[in-house]
Formats: sequence, structure tokens, C-alpha cells
Amino acid sequence: MRFKRILLKLSGESLMGEQQYGIDTNMLVQYAEEIKSAVDLGAEVAVVIGGGNIFRGVQAEAVGLDRVQGDYMGMLATVINSMALQSALEKVGIFTRLLSGINIQQVCEPYIRRRAMRHLEKGRVVIFGAGTGNPYFTTDSAASLRAIEIEADVVLKGTRVDGIYTADPEKDASAVRYEDITFEEVFEKGLNVMDMTAFTLCKENNLPIVVFDINKKGNLARLIQGERVGTLVSM
Repeated sequence: MRFKRILLKLSGESLMGEQQYGIDTNMLVQYAEEIKSAVDLGAEVAVVIGGGNIFRGVQAEAVGLDRVQGDYMGMLATVINSMALQSALEKVGIFTRLLSGINIQQVCEPYIRRRAMRHLEKGRVVIFGAGTGNPYFTTDSAASLRAIEIEADVVLKGTRVDGIYTADPEKDASAVRYEDITFEEVFEKGLNVMDMTAFTLCKENNLPIVVFDINKKGNLARLIQGERVGTLVSM
């Protein structure tokens, strides 16, 4: 197995499927099956999911809300998505724990690093909700931070494209995909992998990132087993 302990980052928007808003049950089932395939291989899986399908903190200022208040609203959106994913995982027989960066004791445990690691060791999928628990930080930053804290082998960023390209492949047909790229090259070329805070955290802690197409069935299992899937960012 190439990666034993992984942090899977999913976008909230990916849960919309073909919808314009909210959660598409078919996407939940698909992601639950992908995560189950990784667990069945013996991987320890942690997940961070965004909240963009419900609310983004950066939207707040655009509509006249306070940015900090908006960021907390965005954190609550991630908890809703996390609860939905938790339910979908439990329906396919996976034991889970939802840990939150802000205290919501009725629905999730508070985030405690040692507890999170113990859950992973016991084979439970750990879902981190509410981002870092602080405004002005994205769920990308939360993914990088939590991955470092739990000593994950890699951050797997599940997207709708199959890696990092020289340009946006959805807009530029001549864009070429990288199989491997260094952190420095990403900086130099100005490629959009994660936000700068999240990306710098990974670089400074020598934590590799793989950007891959989560919507292609079997990709997560193939990646964990060592197949060349997506684009690897490393030192």
C-alpha cells in the first residue's frame, strides 16, 4: 500500500451533482462507496469537506454581512455536509466519527488530536467538520492542518478534473497535465492547487498532495495501492 493514512479533501460544490444548490444523494452514495473501498484495503481515512454548496464565508461581504460572521456560517455549512457524509458512510457499514472545530456537542465530538488519531487506529473514518474553527481560514487550510496534526501520509484533493494542468482544461483544450510537480514549480508557475496558506503548510511540513478525479469510480483505491492517478505535488 502506497499510503496508509490519508486525508481526503472534498469540495462542498461536488456534493451538488447536477443540482444548483444543496446535496445530491447520488453523490453522497458515490463518495461513501469510494471511501469504503479505501477502508476495505486497510487505509486509515480522514475527510474534510467544504460547504460551498450551502454557504461560503466569502459570500458574506458581497451581501453586506460581516466577514467573520459569514465564515462561521460557512463552518456550520461544512458540519451539515459532514453529517450527511457520515450518514452515507454508516449506511454502507463504515464506522465513523465526526469531530468539529467548534463545539456542537449534540451532533459531533470536539476536535482533540489524540482522540482523532485513536479513532483512525481503530479503523474508523474520521470526518473533520467546521474547518479550523477560526474565521479567515478555508477548508483547504483545515485539510492541510489536520493532515499534519494526525501525521497523514498525504493530502488527497478530490476534484472533477484528473490532475493539475498547465491551464484550466475546462477552458483551454491545449492544457497539458502534469504527472509530478514540485512545490516550487507550482509557486513559480502560479498554478491554482490550494489556497496559499494551505499549500504553504504542506510545503513546510513536506506533506505531499495528490490532485485527482474523485468522480471516476475506483480512483481512490487505485491511488492508495500505488497506481499513477492524478498529479503528485512533492518536494
